[in-house]
Amino acid sequence: MHPKSFNGSLLKIAVEELTKQGCSVTVSDLYAMQFEPRATRNDIVGHLHNSEAFNYGVETWEAYKRGCLSKDLVEEQKKVREADLLIFQFPLFWFNMPAILKGWMDRVLVRGFAYDLSKIYDGGLLQDKLSLFSFTTGGSKEKFAIGGDIRYLLWPMQHGIMHFCGVKVLEPHICYAPENVSEEKRKEMLAAWTQRLKTLWKEEPINCSPEWYFK
Repeated sequence: MHPKSFNGSLLKIAVEELTKQGCSVTVSDLYAMQFEPRATRNDIVGHLHNSEAFNYGVETWEAYKRGCLSKDLVEEQKKVREADLLIFQFPLFWFNMPAILKGWMDRVLVRGFAYDLSKIYDGGLLQDKLSLFSFTTGGSKEKFAIGGDIRYLLWPMQHGIMHFCGVKVLEPHICYAPENVSEEKRKEMLAAWTQRLKTLWKEEPINCSPEWYFK
């Protein structure tokens, strides 16, 4: 994430404000880290559970149980495990998160760590955590309304990933088309984010049901 981008400014504000509150803040800047978004055989250290037929989901599950996931995944899982709140800051690309962030989800939130077949949604393995998706858009709020409520886009991200793993979800924070508004409006957006962060811990999670997204 470029530090001089609008997303970079939102990240900086979050770090400063939460630190001011006494929180311990850890940042994973995936671009700066050159995080590998591809889910491959390299994510498993050592032998495979079944070398005859490679199944990424099965292999990472088995590797997690053996303590044999790659170093970068272990480090990211440690950050998640220690966190009370996960904030995902990103620009919306083609109605979705950037590929590098989706790759983080694919590789880090493996079975055994984030969920198990009998432990999903409210019973997910990360149910003691909160999450918040903070993102910018290229189009205005009016343009997004043409395709329906922007909440539709959040279903696979918030519900299909976070809620599936048991993580509670706070109301998303959306900054519409910051590059197409006045400097004054951008300052207002940044001020609104600062203000929200001041009372973030008092917020109640959304009702993680289809009705929240598709009502």
